[in-house]
This record gives sequence, C-alpha cells and structure tokens, in this order.
Amino acid sequence: MNHKLAIAFAFACAPLPVAAENLIQVYQDARAYDAQYAAAKYTLQAGLEKLPQGRALLLPTLNLSASVVQTYLDSEFRGPTTQPGGTRDYRTDGYTFTLTQPLYRPQNYAQYNQGELQAKQAESQFGQAGQDLILRVAQAYFDALAAVDTLTLVRGQKVAIAEQLAQARRNFEVGTATITDTHEAQARFDLAGAQEISALNDAEVRQRALQQLTGKVYTSVNALRADVRLSPPNPNNMQNWVDLAEKQSYPVLVQEAGTEIAGFEARRNRAGHYPTLDVVATTGQGFQTGTQLSTVGSDTTVSTIGLQFAWQLYQGGGISAREREAAANHERSRQDLENARRSAALATRQSYLAVINGVAQVSALEQALVSTQSALDSNRLGYEVGVRINIDVLNAQQQVFSTRRDLAVARYNTITNTLRLKAAAGSLREEDLEEVNRALEP
Repeated sequence: MNHKLAIAFAFACAPLPVAAENLIQVYQDARAYDAQYAAAKYTLQAGLEKLPQGRALLLPTLNLSASVVQTYLDSEFRGPTTQPGGTRDYRTDGYTFTLTQPLYRPQNYAQYNQGELQAKQAESQFGQAGQDLILRVAQAYFDALAAVDTLTLVRGQKVAIAEQLAQARRNFEVGTATITDTHEAQARFDLAGAQEISALNDAEVRQRALQQLTGKVYTSVNALRADVRLSPPNPNNMQNWVDLAEKQSYPVLVQEAGTEIAGFEARRNRAGHYPTLDVVATTGQGFQTGTQLSTVGSDTTVSTIGLQFAWQLYQGGGISAREREAAANHERSRQDLENARRSAALATRQSYLAVINGVAQVSALEQALVSTQSALDSNRLGYEVGVRINIDVLNAQQQVFSTRRDLAVARYNTITNTLRLKAAAGSLREEDLEEVNRALEP
C-alpha cells in the first residue's frame, strides 16, 4: 500500500483542498465544524440551566410594587355638614417590597431534584454525542480509504488485464492461441473499465461525506499501515463488556436519569394534595397629598412579617388525575430503562462478535492473499508453457484483487467495530481514536 492514498477530485464550487491529514486531525476539524455536535453542545448548556432553575424554587423571592395615583374630586354635600364642597385633587404614591421564603413546599423540592437529574441527563446526552462524533468520523475516514483502495485495485487490475490482452493478441498473431483468448481478455478489460467508473464515483461520494463532517476537502488521508496487527477485545470476555454496557453506556445513563426524573414528577404531582407554608415579609411607604375627606397630606411606613398557609382542598379532581398520569409515566419510564439496558447488551454482543470474527477474517484473508498470489503465479507460468488457458489467468487475477479488497475492508470494519464496542460499553474516548491513529502511516 502506498505511503498515502491520494484522493484527487475536481469539485465544482468546492472549498480549496487542504493538505493530507491523519485521523486525529480530521476529528479535530469535525469537532470544530460538525453541526450535529455543535447542536449537542448548546443542548448541554441549556440542560445545565435546569439546576439553578430548580434551586431558585428553594430560595427567597423579592418583589417590588409601586403606584402613582392622581385623584380628581368634585363633591357637593346635602344637608348640614362642616365639610366644604367643591373640587380639588390629590395624589397618592407608594411602594412595597415583599419577601417570600418557602418553608414547606414539597413540589419545589421535587422540582429541585428534577433539575439536578436533568443537568445530569444533559451531560450524559452530550457524552453520547461525543462518542457518536468519534464513530462518524472513523466510519467516514475508513469509508474514504476503502473507496480509494477499491479504485486503486480496480485500476491495477485493469493494467494487468491490459497486459494479458496484449499477450493474447500476440499469441494469436503467431498462432499459439485462439481468438477466444483475445475476446475473453477484451471482455474482462471492458468490465474493468466499467468497474473503474463505479469505483471513482464511490470514492467521490465518500469524500463528500467526509467533507460534510469537516467542511474541508482533503487531497489525501493517511492510510493504514500494511503491517498492522489487529487484536481481540480487552478484556476478551463478552459478558464483561455486556455488564459494562448495562451499567455505564450513555443511552442507559440517559434513561436512568429520565426514570428518576419521572419518579420525582410523580412526587411533585402527589404533593399537590399537601399544604404549603411560607414566610412573608413586607415593607413599604405611602405618600398622600390628601384624601376624599381631608386636604391634609400624610406619609406612612408599614412593615409586616408572618406565616402564610395555603391548602388546595379540591380542584375538580385535576390534582388526582395529574398524579395518576405521572405515576403511569414513571412506570413507562422504568420499562424504557429496561429496554435501554437490553438494547445496550444486544449492541455490545453484536459488536463484540463482529470484532472477534473480524480479527479471524483478517487472518484468514491474509493467508488467502498468499495462496491466491501463488495461484496467479502458477497460472501465468502454466499459460506460458501451454498447460493453462487465458481464462485461467484472468480468473486468478480477479481472485487476487478481490482478496486484497476484501482484506482491506475487513481491517477497516474490524477497527470501526472495536470503536463501536467501546461506545456500546460507554468507554469510548478520544484516546481510543489516537490509538487507531498510531496504526496509520505517518
């Protein structure tokens, strides 16, 4: 395999290409550009605000109210009175501060606990988004490499078939072969041309997918080293991975938080039957230039402090209905949690088996490549001495190129499945991507 596999495509209206990149550099570009990951960051910021919102329900509140009232009075008295009639106007100004400190509000405590869990849930969701970004970058990166591998192999096969076609023509001209050999080689050459067009299109599509993640077009990406050795998962025990997934995988953590949130929602609605008790303190001042009965103004200051008790005794059955609704949602959430654990266990088992079988498949294909190459050499020698026909050589060439392609794809799939296994167990980190990056050509 070449030191770097070039991906040189002319894209209309595309950004200017950048230099060759490795997997970590592509990942860093994706972190800075990918809209899905950026949305997850803002979702995290919004989720973390649930904690101070819940805490605010336990803290005192302070309100200010103020008023300015201008009164115009036109009075005329009937009967004996010492008060003169006529018209006058006066103004009343005032303001009041009200401080309220909850003492007993079970609903508020439930909402505060919900806020803590919602912040925790947002962190887990962002952790899942980070793992998803790693997987999407790795998948797109190795898809691009696989597409270029296929294109390179198809072009190499086309060159080999062209050489075989030329040899068949020479043999036919000197009378040592029939026209059938030439036709067979020509048919294979034409088919290779069609496969090259398809491979070129696929390579361009894969490059576009990489560009969508990073916003950049790479002239080349570093290839996987030819001598890389893939190893089984560590620990090499499926149940250990399943146990981890059921405890710490991000979908499970998100659903665990959701179940606890639903439990506190049931408590909050149940608390609708309970009374509330608050400390209420007020202070305010009023200023009057007169009243309806007097032209004498006054300034007053009033301060109060006391306990405020409230109890909603009946609301038409609405509180009970909301309580039953929240209880049902809590039970549903518990079942969703169980489903999340089962799904995590299944995904972990599938990824574990994919890695185990991938390592075995890579080993088998490496041996098959040696065998098919030996078969090709033997058929070429047999064709030269007349004991093999042209179709035998063409079939052997096809087998060699197919084995090389399958080997490259198996290596890429095994690497990505290893990352998926770690993601299913909730342990995928950037360090794992750096370890894969070290397996690439420098």
